[in-house]
Amino acid sequence: MKRYNVIVIIFAVGALLTSFSNQRVTTIYLIGDSTVADYSLEEEYDSKRYPLVGWGQMFQPFFAADSLKHVEHLLGKVDQVKVDDRAKGGRSTRTFFQEGRWSAIYNVLQKGDVVMIQFGHNDAAENKPERYVDIQGYKEFLRLFINQTRQKGALPILLTPVARNYPWKEGKLDNVHGEYPQAVKEVAVEMDVKLIDLNELSMAHFSKKGQDYVTKNYFMNFSAGRFQAYPDGQKDNTHFQVAGGSAVARLVFDAMKGL
Repeated sequence: MKRYNVIVIIFAVGALLTSFSNQRVTTIYLIGDSTVADYSLEEEYDSKRYPLVGWGQMFQPFFAADSLKHVEHLLGKVDQVKVDDRAKGGRSTRTFFQEGRWSAIYNVLQKGDVVMIQFGHNDAAENKPERYVDIQGYKEFLRLFINQTRQKGALPILLTPVARNYPWKEGKLDNVHGEYPQAVKEVAVEMDVKLIDLNELSMAHFSKKGQDYVTKNYFMNFSAGRFQAYPDGQKDNTHFQVAGGSAVARLVFDAMKGL
């Protein structure tokens, strides 16, 4: 190869690497429970868990390059968004913190990153003391996540807990989370934090679709023999199938546009 060609290749590679290094990448960390979690990270997901998803598992595709302009007011001008889903099934605000899951994020959190915070399903579980967190404790842990996110120059966004598929009253889905959604709203006002009221958004969306539709298509309800991971079928009105997770992820992304 001629020396001239070698020099050209070296400069081209150097320019390409510089281009990559100059790209601004923002990470969106998701913290929460099973309704947010990414089950595809587990071993043998297809045979042991599919079609179970959390909405966070379906979130990345909404941040395609041509969609970033819709969230520029939150993220600034970025070239790429990486969704890092750290949510874990069965966790409350307290257990997520106690297990070191939050510190693992805090240690790598960068200025300009985003932390989206959705808990409540397990905090409210009074019958499971290993998870349960009362309203005051719940608010205190939310404040901790917010304060430490801001310490790193990152943006916290609070979300009220996504709806379950009950209770239905006169064709409309009602709140199952007691005072926990209101607690999130109060912390958002108190600390001037951006809020996505996912409880209300999901109740309204599910109500519009109708109980029969969301039961069969959004939540983990299906007969025996349809999926390898659930040979006996499943009846679960908390966790999502792919269509449900995608629908909730869209609700969240659309809400981000208006924050």
